[in-house]
Amino acid sequence: MHVRKTSCKTPLRSIGDSLSARGVSRRSFLKLCTTMASLLALPTSAVPRIAAALEQAKRPSVIWLSFQECTGCTESLTRSHAHPLEDLILHLISLDYHHKLQAASGEAAEEARLAAMEDNAGNYLAIVDGAVPGPSANPGFSTVAGHSNDQRLLETVADAAGVIAVGTCAAFGGLPQASPNPTGACAVMDLVTDKPVVNLPGCPPIPAVITGALVHYLAYGAFPELDDEGRPIAFYGDSIHDHCNRREHFDRRRFANSFDDEGAKAGWCLCKLGCRGPTTHNACATLQWNDGTSWPVGSGHPCLGCSEPGFWDRDRFYVSRGGCARR
Repeated sequence: MHVRKTSCKTPLRSIGDSLSARGVSRRSFLKLCTTMASLLALPTSAVPRIAAALEQAKRPSVIWLSFQECTGCTESLTRSHAHPLEDLILHLISLDYHHKLQAASGEAAEEARLAAMEDNAGNYLAIVDGAVPGPSANPGFSTVAGHSNDQRLLETVADAAGVIAVGTCAAFGGLPQASPNPTGACAVMDLVTDKPVVNLPGCPPIPAVITGALVHYLAYGAFPELDDEGRPIAFYGDSIHDHCNRREHFDRRRFANSFDDEGAKAGWCLCKLGCRGPTTHNACATLQWNDGTSWPVGSGHPCLGCSEPGFWDRDRFYVSRGGCARR
């Protein structure tokens, strides 16, 4: 399919102007900055800098690519409540291309992507959700506009300022990479080696984590400090176990032995039911879900370790793996 690049250069408003136009008050804006500083483990002295940077910064062009995925990452992002952080993410950026959220389709959609790349060369961000079929696999496993996913990824990130791999599939290969991995699915960082890549794993990821990574980039011109797996330490530095609301029961050696025994009903530790909290790093226990309502372990389900590499193939779910030693 021949796609004609059509320039769509328009002055991007600053983030401050965009938020004001959406009715976000100065008080709410400063509250956002304070919250983000806290989530990123920054001192309160960083709040004025974040506020000043966000007020003046232009909304960066973002091209969002989706490959082998279930749409859960986008669904998580769009589950907004009354002025939550995830609701503000779409006002911090100029989302110029997204399969599921854009109105355009076909050639018009491709024109928008190519125009955004040309008009913002060197300055746009590429966000990717979903694993990428490996270059050695049959490209017919997944194509967009007649191009294999790996070709499309490398073309799009060529002039990007940075790349954000959203969700475990993009960050580590996720479920598509599970054995026997017929598509040769791989992580974004396996293919993109010449650009800064930040991984935000989770199945799906926590929306506030996505916002936090963006806010840090907008305020400081760089992604936050990352761990050895390319994840922001501010969100993935501690294990689920460190902040689990069932930790007291773990320390007292009180474990549920089945999902319907008295221990489970009393909220005891789920370690013997296969909880991977001690070896999983994420902010689920502190940020929680649905506007801070709950999270899987709080609802009675063991942590499956979805924000760790290879979580699907490591071993069987709901079976203790000896992770109940006193810590």
